[in-house]
Amino acid sequence: MSHSLGLAIEGLVAVLLVLTIGYCRLLNKRLKRLKADEQSLKATIGELITATEIAERAIGGLKLTVREVNEDLGSQIASATDLSQRLSKQVVQGDAVLQRITRIAVAARPAEPEPARISAAQSIAAAAQAFSDRRRSNGLAA
Repeated sequence: MSHSLGLAIEGLVAVLLVLTIGYCRLLNKRLKRLKADEQSLKATIGELITATEIAERAIGGLKLTVREVNEDLGSQIASATDLSQRLSKQVVQGDAVLQRITRIAVAARPAEPEPARISAAQSIAAAAQAFSDRRRSNGLAA
């Protein structure tokens, strides 16, 4: 019996070794996949770091551009405000000059007699008379 017990124990150890070898192969495959994923993850992280650095440089350039535009715009707004005030003053002065010229022209103009005004009834009567005076070649009034 001791011989069959030893054989059974050795058989059990052999089966456990086969199972261990199978499990080790499975773990090996998983480790290889994990290492491959690790490499692709490292590549992705490297690309992300590069993109972040490029974005930071672009943001710095944009900040500089915004600062320059803000300064230029501020000076242009100040210049436009000054020009607007000067133009407003010149328009007021031009209106004053125009009013003085108008008063001078009215004062210098000789008094003209007003034309005779014709009433509406008189103008209708004159138009009717002219219409009746016209005749066509066949003798009918046009």
